[in-house]
Amino acid sequence: MAVVNTTTTAIASADATGTKFARAGEPEVVKVGTVEVASGDSIGSTLRLIRVPSNMRITSLELSSDAITSAAADIGVYDISANGSAVVDADQFGSAVSLATAQDKTNVLHEAVPADISKMGQPLWQRLGLSADPGKAYDLVATLTAAATAAGTVTLVVKGYTA
Repeated sequence: MAVVNTTTTAIASADATGTKFARAGEPEVVKVGTVEVASGDSIGSTLRLIRVPSNMRITSLELSSDAITSAAADIGVYDISANGSAVVDADQFGSAVSLATAQDKTNVLHEAVPADISKMGQPLWQRLGLSADPGKAYDLVATLTAAATAAGTVTLVVKGYTA
């Protein structure tokens, strides 16, 4: 099995053009990211799905996927490639979410831990435990925690507001 690092077309385009910020200022932001998983993608493979600004107040994070036999993934936050692509919090939203059976708009916003009402409505930077808004973009990433033994599609839909 191989470790792969897959990126959506929108993130690849943003990386190629040097775009560091996601579009902001709209009343409600809805973004969709879709990638393909191949049979043999192994633990540690990353699926960069959506780029969001650090000031986004995420209200919903819906995961959909085909039945990707044996696969599971953490849903978290990474720095964008222009900032080194480092893991910020690999399982901020979801922890070892099963992709072995099909998912249909499963809200994983608070899957990793029970909903903490003190975090609801906080901008992403605050949810990450930062003391101030760094004014940058982050990628929402699914990191495989169990290898894929079948191919399939993974889609993430994020909804929220920016300040």
